[in-house]
This record gives sequence, structure tokens and C-alpha cells, in this order.
Amino acid sequence: MSRAITVVGDLLLDVDLEGAVERLSPDAPVPVVDVAGVTRRPGGAGLVATLLAGDGHRVTLVTALGEDERADRLRELLGDVELVAGDTRAPTPVKTRLRTASHPIARIDEGSARPPVPVATEAMVAAIDAAEVVLVADYGRRLTEVPSVREALSRAARRVPVVWDPHPRGSAPVHGVAAVTPNLTEATAAADVAGTGVAAADEAALQLRETWRAAAVIVTMGEHGALLRASRSGLPFVARGGRVDGADPCGAGDRFAASVAVAIAGGAQPTDAVATAVTETAAFLAAGGVAGLTRPANTVQLPGTDRDAIAVAERVRSAGGTVVATGGCFDLLHAGHARTLSAARALGDCLIVCLNSDDSVRGLKGPDRPIMPEGDRVDLLLALECVDAVLVFGEDTPVDAIRRIRPDIWVKGGDYTAADLPEAAVIAEWGGRAVTVPFHPGRSTTKLAAALAAVG
Repeated sequence: MSRAITVVGDLLLDVDLEGAVERLSPDAPVPVVDVAGVTRRPGGAGLVATLLAGDGHRVTLVTALGEDERADRLRELLGDVELVAGDTRAPTPVKTRLRTASHPIARIDEGSARPPVPVATEAMVAAIDAAEVVLVADYGRRLTEVPSVREALSRAARRVPVVWDPHPRGSAPVHGVAAVTPNLTEATAAADVAGTGVAAADEAALQLRETWRAAAVIVTMGEHGALLRASRSGLPFVARGGRVDGADPCGAGDRFAASVAVAIAGGAQPTDAVATAVTETAAFLAAGGVAGLTRPANTVQLPGTDRDAIAVAERVRSAGGTVVATGGCFDLLHAGHARTLSAARALGDCLIVCLNSDDSVRGLKGPDRPIMPEGDRVDLLLALECVDAVLVFGEDTPVDAIRRIRPDIWVKGGDYTAADLPEAAVIAEWGGRAVTVPFHPGRSTTKLAAALAAVG
């Protein structure tokens, strides 16, 4: 059921730089990352807002923004989220993650110094006063310190559900909120409790529930789930999670808090809200976490590269698997293509297709080609179960693309010799092999295009 949800909190710009690591720098023993893709998305309260909007809810984001270029980019990235913003009085903070094979290896923070208290507007206060449910995403940028904002949040807590996701550098939740959702590290630090696990989580939750005068404190414990303390006399409730191998944890806390807020707003009991949030967070991580949320418009692929293809190759290679690749225009997919691709995939643990770009196809086949634009050709190839990723290249041959993927096996359909394939010499550079698979005569894009033209 769609709901109107007001998110109050600090807005950041998150950037992911994704690439492959194949060598060390000659200047120092550090990895060199060949950046293949750049992804930008709203972070902090902006991520929470876009998660909720993606679930189909009507979202108002009450926040503070500057007047710099990054703030303008955030306004674009927020899409359908209604923005009600004051002046942050500081540059827009940016968190940049450097990733390879979908794993972060470093993070660069800009604008992380303690900012001044932002300026709140009457419109921001009015948006909180009109809210039906409030989710506070405090990222320590001091918005929740603003007196008029805190007073509005206190009023909201007396009439509607307020869920507060705290931050170690943020302010304490106002009294009377429906739930506070710290993670285990945050909870034990705030309560000055030693230890780990369920015992430490429960001791911290008991103390914080009294300190914050919250109806419930929910301590998230990663793969171990979440612990709910909604009363002092009863027993704590623990909803067990599940390990999601290789999951990127970025955004998991935001997903959890958003799910709790929606469930409580719908009238769910706290135990049911926690169980639902644990399940939805695990599903979010299994689907790729924040990487699975990225819209194509927010991702820039650098020329001649494909972030997903390189990530697939790195992941399979690091697991000891065999990377298989093939290439072509694939202008009109036919049975011959399908059989060749299926045979290629059977030779290893992933199949990456190196696809000629539109300009490349025109250069090879003339001004009337391609029949289908590269975006459609990519979609059709990825719809095949045997294809794991597609890399679009702009040159006449896939040699440069092959060097980026470094497949173990390069596949061609038909009767070729090594002399016919410039790719054979390239793949031999790292010990790979070029092979052929059975060719199915009578199936060709040219014949199919001619037949379609005759029918037309």
C-alpha cells in the first residue's frame, strides 16, 4: 500500500568508481584501478528517500542543501522525491567509494568536517507538521540540532509514528518516538556498554530506551538479524537474519529503517515490523544492495568499457572460475546466435559478449546498419540465460575489449584458423585460448534482414 512518508535528515552525494585491478603502481606498492564506470546517487537521507520512492511511496524529503554544483546534481538524482530544503551553509559532502569486482577497496570523504548548524525554513517545519509518518535519517550534519526542527519533530512524535535512525555524531532522538534503529556498534557506544552479540545489544537497548524515552529500540546486528526491546519487563525479541555472501552492506541500515517505518505506519506490531525489515533488508542485499538500485541515467560508462562485464570477469576469476567471451554485432538475434552463445557458455563459468557499438557496425556493414540500436541489442543479449554480461566497444575489432576482460577462452562460431583471428594472438598474451564451436549454416542476419524487407 502506498503511503505518504516524510524523511527528515542530512543529504550527501554518493559516488562509486568501479574498475579492474591488474597491476601495482610503479611509484608505490598500491593497486592501480582502471576506472570503467562512475555511478552517482543520493546518499544519507537521500538514499532513504529514493528507497521509499522506489517502493511506490509518496516521499517528501526535508533537508538542507547548498548552492554548489553537487547540490544541483542531487536535485536531479532525487527524481520524484519532493524536496523541501533550507541552506546547509557548507559545501555538499561527497563520499566516494573505489571498488573492484564489486568490492570496495577505499573510500574518500569530502566535506566531512563538522559543518555549521543549517538554516531551517518555515516550509521545512510545515512539512514536518503535516507529516503522516516521519523517518529521521540523521547523518551527523546537524539538521536535527536546529531548534525549530527538533520542536516540530517532538510535536510529530506525539501524534504520528516517528522512526529515528541515529548517527554517532548526530543529536539524540526527541522523546516519544516509535522506534530508534541504531546498529550494534552505535548502540553499545551510546550506552557505554562493553561486549558484542545479543547480550550487549539487549543491555544497550534497555538503557537507550530509557534514556531516549522511545517506545522501542531496535539494534541491528548485521547477518545476525535485529534485536527489539519494547519493554523493560518482558523478553527481547530477536529476528534472525541470514548471511548474504559477497553482499555490499552499503545502504543496509537505510533499507532496514525504511522498512520499519513503513510497517509501523501500516499498523504492524513492533515484532512484526522488525521481522519484515530483516527479511526485506536481506532481499535488498541479495539483489546487489545500492548497486541494484542504480538507474541507467545515473551511471556513466567510460568509452570502450563496461563496468558490469569487468566486475563479472573479476568475480569469476577470483573464485577460480573460467571466464569465457565472444563477440559480434548481433544485429538481429537468430537461432544460430543462440546456439553459438549457449555452446560458448558451456565452456566456462560465465559468458561475456563483446558487442560492436552502433558506430562500429556502421563502419563494418554500411550506413543502413545496424537494424537495431545497441541498447536494444544489449537488452536482448542479457535476456538470454547463457549471457552473463555485455561489453560494448567502438573499434572495428574487439582486441582492446578482450584485453580489459582477459578471458580464459575466446569463442567464435564457424570454421576459423588462428590466422583468421587477430583475437587469438591477443588472448595468448596471458595464456588464454581461442576456440571455435559448431557453426549452423543457413542462419544469418543478412538473410533474415533481406527476408523481412521482402515481406515489408
